[in-house]
Amino acid sequence: MATIKQVAERAGVSVATVSRVLNDNGYVQLDTRKKVEEAIDQLGYIPNEVARSLYKKESRFIGLLLPDITNPFFPEMARGVEDELQEEGFYLLFGNSDESLERELKYIQTFVQNNVVGLISATNLADKANYDNLPIPTVFLDRGSQSEYSVYSDGVEGGRIAASEMIKRGSRKITVLKGPAHVMPVQERFQGTIEVLVQANVDFQVISLESLSFQEGMRRAYEIFEKFPETDGIIASNDTTATAILHEALSRGKSIPDEVQIIGFDDIQQSSLVFPSLSTIRQPIYDMGREAAKLLIKLIKKQAVEQPHIKLDVSYVNRNTTRKVK
Repeated sequence: MATIKQVAERAGVSVATVSRVLNDNGYVQLDTRKKVEEAIDQLGYIPNEVARSLYKKESRFIGLLLPDITNPFFPEMARGVEDELQEEGFYLLFGNSDESLERELKYIQTFVQNNVVGLISATNLADKANYDNLPIPTVFLDRGSQSEYSVYSDGVEGGRIAASEMIKRGSRKITVLKGPAHVMPVQERFQGTIEVLVQANVDFQVISLESLSFQEGMRRAYEIFEKFPETDGIIASNDTTATAILHEALSRGKSIPDEVQIIGFDDIQQSSLVFPSLSTIRQPIYDMGREAAKLLIKLIKKQAVEQPHIKLDVSYVNRNTTRKVK
């Protein structure tokens, strides 16, 4: 990899002159500037963005704060953010909050100290106090419309669709998994699901989750089949817990979907790979990431924002854990 010193030698100028060209700081004659730019192109020199940001007190870095990158939902979302940012010449720094307000705050402070020009937060807790008086624009991703700027999907409608599809396909004894209370999107899904179920001629019960992990899904799946053995339909909080339920049901010899139907939420890539493939409510995960990045870039460039809250549609994906409509 070429260095700034090699660029200076190729152009026949000092390192200081190259630095002035890179940082657009100070006077440089046009012919000298052209020599430096040609040397940069010839050598394929890539400036040190961190050093430049420290020097100029500005950068092309954006911070992305996630709850847990190991959750399959978030890498796809992060890729949407990254792709949009790169097309606009920005770079991504990210951190995992691990559901800790203290860790979340430390990352926010670290991002600001490293001169990020904007922040996208998809954390579950998102304590408002951590974001008060930040010197940079912030967009909240997949966390509802309570914040000033946000991008999210229509979770309430997704819950309604899941319940309607379950009933339409013949389930009458339904178990609903209610996600953790501090995670707004899963609470919205639960709200939509219950709206439909209370109006329908079906029996249903609710089991609360402490997390959205596979391990928690396995624990609750065991509870479902022990406490409610007649359950013939399960609406999960996300695809990961739905996959755990599918695993437990098959291990008990349940016929899927003839005996038990299962509907997840998210449509992560693994949903189509499990067997039988998982019916689910699709969120436009990648598009949500791109939309959040677009919104943040507008804020950074001080452009007019017509839609501070962007709600994207969801849809039902019919696979093999639900029956055909009769």
